[in-house]
Amino acid sequence: MWRIAEVLLRWGWALAAAVPVVAHAGAQAYEPLSASVQSALHKSVSDQATPFLAFNTQGEARRWLATMSRRLASRMPDRRQREEFLVTVHYEARRAGLDPQLVLGLIQVESNFRKYAVSRAGARGFMQVMPFWAKLIGSRDHNLFHLRTNLRYGCVILRHYLDMDKGDLYRALGRYNGSLGKPEYPNLVVRAWERDWHYATRVADTARDRARPRLLNYRFAASSFASPPPAACASDVCVR
Repeated sequence: MWRIAEVLLRWGWALAAAVPVVAHAGAQAYEPLSASVQSALHKSVSDQATPFLAFNTQGEARRWLATMSRRLASRMPDRRQREEFLVTVHYEARRAGLDPQLVLGLIQVESNFRKYAVSRAGARGFMQVMPFWAKLIGSRDHNLFHLRTNLRYGCVILRHYLDMDKGDLYRALGRYNGSLGKPEYPNLVVRAWERDWHYATRVADTARDRARPRLLNYRFAASSFASPPPAACASDVCVR
């Protein structure tokens, strides 16, 4: 009997991973864009460079990844999946001029780190991106459940809203959630950011690191991204 129960449990987990989970987040509202803004956003979602961690030192990059990985482990048990997710969050957030810790707080509130989350309004994935964005600034065949596609769109959209509201984070978060003017959602995101994902950058602790600031480029399977990883990687973490 226990073997039957074990098989049923495994099938249950497999189905749960494959079927989109309903999220209780809000949704971005469609707003007409000028041709110049639409073109700029399209360019922003089209770049296919390989994600990497951008820190002044190798030690700082490793510390950040290890710290965030520990915090995320209970929600995302697979280490490789977790670290790929974190490197991509960091890259996409920094690329859009956002604090990666803020983006982690937003994802926690929007989807609780569920890749296949779907809101009642139809928003999809980690950052709960509405499908109309793919048609508006990307391509109709973009899969918003794909890790990097979802994070790219989400970060570009939040940056767009921040620019619209002249850097007012609370208004930008309200637009992102479709609840502009209401304090609940911005407060939840900021609370998660400060309580669960705050990270204080440390000063380099070796003369070698201070003398040779570096970028970390995390190695993943070539199929994970549009462009292949660097060829000369002897370990999981590559420095360039």
